[in-house]
Amino acid sequence: MPPTAPAPAPSLKIYLRLLGYVRPFIGAFVVSIAGYLIFASSQPMFAAVLKYFVDGLGAAPGTTQHRLPLLGSVELMYGIPILMVLIIVWRSIGSFLGNYYLAKVSLGLVHDLRLALFNSLLRLPNAYFDQQNSGHLISRITYNVTMVTGAATDAIKVVIREGLTVVFLFGYLLWMNWKLTAIMVAVLPVIGLMVGSASRKFRKQSKKIQTSMGDLTHVASETIQGYRVVRSFGGEDYESARFQAASEDNTVKQLRMVKTGAVFTPALQLVTFSAMSVILFLVLFMRGDASAGDLVAYITAAGLLPKPIRQLSEVSGTIQKGLAGAESIFAQLDEAPESDRGTVERERIAGRIEIRGLSFTYPGSDRRVLEDVDIVVEPGQMVAIVGRSGSGKSTLVGLIPRFYHHSEGRILIDGVDIEGYTLRNLRRHVALVTQQVVLFNDTVAANIAYGDLAQAPRSEIEKAAAAAHAREFIDRLPQGFDTPVGEDGVLLSGGQRQRLAIARALLKNAPILILDEATSALDTESERHIQAALDEVMKGRTTLVIAHRLSTIEKADLILVMDQGRIVERGTHAGLIAANGHYARLHAVQFQEAAAG
Repeated sequence: MPPTAPAPAPSLKIYLRLLGYVRPFIGAFVVSIAGYLIFASSQPMFAAVLKYFVDGLGAAPGTTQHRLPLLGSVELMYGIPILMVLIIVWRSIGSFLGNYYLAKVSLGLVHDLRLALFNSLLRLPNAYFDQQNSGHLISRITYNVTMVTGAATDAIKVVIREGLTVVFLFGYLLWMNWKLTAIMVAVLPVIGLMVGSASRKFRKQSKKIQTSMGDLTHVASETIQGYRVVRSFGGEDYESARFQAASEDNTVKQLRMVKTGAVFTPALQLVTFSAMSVILFLVLFMRGDASAGDLVAYITAAGLLPKPIRQLSEVSGTIQKGLAGAESIFAQLDEAPESDRGTVERERIAGRIEIRGLSFTYPGSDRRVLEDVDIVVEPGQMVAIVGRSGSGKSTLVGLIPRFYHHSEGRILIDGVDIEGYTLRNLRRHVALVTQQVVLFNDTVAANIAYGDLAQAPRSEIEKAAAAAHAREFIDRLPQGFDTPVGEDGVLLSGGQRQRLAIARALLKNAPILILDEATSALDTESERHIQAALDEVMKGRTTLVIAHRLSTIEKADLILVMDQGRIVERGTHAGLIAANGHYARLHAVQFQEAAAG
């Protein structure tokens, strides 16, 4: 039976959590609310000024002296224009304070949220990335956060400003004629039902749009990263069709949301203005002894209500988009970070590795990748691990720096279970070079001295590069060590990228060195140079080498042969050749291929 999807979190709970990020900016938030209070209070003031204006039109010439707020007894022909200017100034001050300080709050909120989202990626376990695609993760940081920006800026601004405007206008209308206003309030439940129905649709449609945007980003990201493969194998038409399908799916979902809004807004306007027409009829029917100015002021104030009510109803779509974005963001933030319950921290270790009864299954899978593995590696030893593809070699060495959590068996370093070390301390003692080199869009020097190595002296960087036989090509680059390598080192050859990765590992100077087919991308001559350098570097270090070319590991202190997650043979090169087992057969096949080549 398929697992049921988790129920969506209540909107109010998500929104309140989102607003929790406002706490550091509470002062600016209070100023913005004060600004919108000032802005909203100006709305009924305009209606009140019209009352004096209309009453003044009906008065006989020379009798328009009137007592006005703030100005006292003054001629209306002078007092009304002055009052209008004062109201505009008052309104402008409120608008500036509200807009500027709320923007300050909301942009700070989005920055903090984006930072929290990115930082959570740095703490999540490997298994999380195995289950997600990069397009959705990137879309969450860019598109989803943009949706949250709408909920945190435009939505809050409209809710506060237009909400307060409605409150002030209703207060003024109640003061003018509470009976008529009570009749007007009767239409509010109808508006509330319409807004609620539209909100649910907006939320549902927005989630679908965010998923489709993630798919779109994923296709584009894959094509950009693999453009050489796309062009080499004539995949342009396939990728174009894939992107077109993803874009069309996104367009259809966007149009559905637009359609919901396009139907909702006119329907709401019909209800609102129908209520207004009834009010106009009742004003004329129940005018009593009210002056023309009173009636105009009331109708003007009532006429100002539909706009803020409409904006308040339309903001529901923006809020629901933001809530859908916030829901996916909080889902990531709530993911459990990489387990780190260790307390042991050592400045330096000897490098003794002991693996006892280790079995391992990847999360979400029921197939065992490792089965009852036992190894002891003494400090300074070089241990080679060989075997067919998929035999569990990379998985085994990946468990040592705790990229995955193992539940069966033990891995000890210097007699301490690796779970006992803090993650940062454990990984500080391990230098890893894999077949898949990762370089950053920075200089050669910055790629060698990456992360904790960033403060390494230039002389040490150059020494590591020389040991990795990288100086010969670095010195030929336009700016030497200060030459940018391009995204993922695209401006360098495969062998050059591999040598920079080895230089990075050498600079780290860790007691444990793991080489996962580290020389696979090198030509024979470069590999010979690197092998000579590695022979020197391995002295005094515990080294685990996964090698495809068996000729590079003949000097290993111990060779482990793996097959289907088990160690099926172990011994020295000479001993394993003499045993005429798995290793001897692998060696014979490679020898024949080399002879044929």
